[in-house]
Amino acid sequence: MEQLEYNLLFRWFVGLEMDDPVWDVTVFTKNRNRLLEGEIAEAFFEAVLEQARTAGLLSDEHFTVDGTIIEAWAGQKSFRPKDEDGGTSSGGKRASERDFHGERRKNDTHASTTDPEARLLRKGKGKEAKLCFLGHVITENRNGLLVATETTLATGTAEREASENMMKQVSRARRSTLGGDKNYDTQDHVRALRALGVTPHVAQNDRNRRSAIDDRTTSHPGYEVSQRKRKCVEQVFGWGKSVGPIRKAKHRGVKRVGWMFTLTQATYNLVRMRPLLCPT
Repeated sequence: MEQLEYNLLFRWFVGLEMDDPVWDVTVFTKNRNRLLEGEIAEAFFEAVLEQARTAGLLSDEHFTVDGTIIEAWAGQKSFRPKDEDGGTSSGGKRASERDFHGERRKNDTHASTTDPEARLLRKGKGKEAKLCFLGHVITENRNGLLVATETTLATGTAEREASENMMKQVSRARRSTLGGDKNYDTQDHVRALRALGVTPHVAQNDRNRRSAIDDRTTSHPGYEVSQRKRKCVEQVFGWGKSVGPIRKAKHRGVKRVGWMFTLTQATYNLVRMRPLLCPT
């Protein structure tokens, strides 16, 4: 809004003349709701994807799946017991005055008063638990372009469920492969992918239990290629969190965070396609 007041480039971009009054800030709020209802982010993503498909940049046989944490726009002190009365904690103290050390907090018994859809999740051992959502992507392995996105609540099974949902939507060959990390190595998930005609090239998680991926898969030359290619998906999240806005959400609720996530991934595809279409 400040830029629109004096920056001519911003005015030109949105179609305002030099002497036109700047809109009220509530206009952006109303437009955001229209964008959500019209699924504009999804339509934009598909339009960019169609450009890549027309240019022959996409593989329809080999893919990679991964997920990342999107930190919610909610503080840890907003994560309070669901049966708490009047916005105060036990003992009559407000959350800002409360000492959380030693208190056991779980998603079953607690919820954020700022963003009730945010969930407390720890990405790995020794890491801090955060209120967050999960963003999921599938990339094709030829040029690392995104072909599907999904945003979900942060649950222990969300990555595998999103993987199956996205592979149902991806335009692919009758037989295809899907690479992934150890989180995707479960019997149910591997069985579901094979039922879709997808060969799971996920990393074996055989530290504490038997892996769902056997030697028939790991001995194939394509499995090693998929394991090398799957690491390229980290570039997507690295760009989205350093250049894009997905490190910490500025919206609340899974639907609005998902709109932002999908729009960011469409932008990444545009940035990635530029050197592919116009090499120097």
